[in-house]
Amino acid sequence: MSSVAGGVVGTTAVLPGAGGGAPLHVLAVDDSSVDRAVISGILRSSRFRVTAVDSGKRALELLGSEPNVSMIITDYWMPEMTGYELLKKVKESSTLKQIPVVIMSSENVPTRISRCLEEGAEDFLMKPVRPSDVSRVFNRVLP
Repeated sequence: MSSVAGGVVGTTAVLPGAGGGAPLHVLAVDDSSVDRAVISGILRSSRFRVTAVDSGKRALELLGSEPNVSMIITDYWMPEMTGYELLKKVKESSTLKQIPVVIMSSENVPTRISRCLEEGAEDFLMKPVRPSDVSRVFNRVLP
């Protein structure tokens, strides 16, 4: 099931073996509609509930009203607020800091990668993101 409202796309999938319990909820953040569709498709095929938004600002708004986000996967370079700035805001928040954040980028800039990891990112994925990248990160980070 998918829905689109104000730049937010929600898709629900249930984890195998979850016994009908709530699926893990992943917030995907990317200003590119194509990249949002790609990462949402990969996450959906991995049986996650996915909410996709087009900016860091929208991500923070959603996080303020949706307490059950299990992980955030965000593009690094976006207008208004970068993925790095979103990461910092999440990690500085007493209510959000426990949510794992993964940064994605099409640019392989070692200093940028190091800075994100030092600030608390769980991982830094190079685009195009592959299903194997998502499986590796999510198997390591999520229960």
